[in-house]
Amino acid sequence: MALRRRNKVNAGFSMSSMTDIVFLLLIFFMVTSTLISPNALKMLLPKSNNQTNAKPLTTISITKDLKYYVNNNGRLVKVNFSEIEPYLQETLQGKKDIYISLHAEKSVPIEQVVRVMNIAKRNHYKMILATSPDENR
Repeated sequence: MALRRRNKVNAGFSMSSMTDIVFLLLIFFMVTSTLISPNALKMLLPKSNNQTNAKPLTTISITKDLKYYVNNNGRLVKVNFSEIEPYLQETLQGKKDIYISLHAEKSVPIEQVVRVMNIAKRNHYKMILATSPDENR
């Protein structure tokens, strides 16, 4: 007596569930990427081949049209020059070894950079001048 198997194994693979997952992942990444708002200014920084290991607590940015921005917990806040010193004193109060990164565009007059550096000197902050890497070296 010959017994036959009635259940045949289908060797095919259905891709429909895989394409559903890929489609859902695509939608997820598209939605989450639109929720991220960049908090950076597009600036042309001077070039340098030196790096520092210090981690700044905050940054001050000076744009080419002489507008000042201070980084407040990952968010850029536009301030007038006269508001920079009180703002820094308030936000950095009670902290030790304070490093501030200064992002000044190439075309900003050195006088404006020195004014911000004088604020740091008066308050005993350490200032780091941000630069872009020099590819020529």
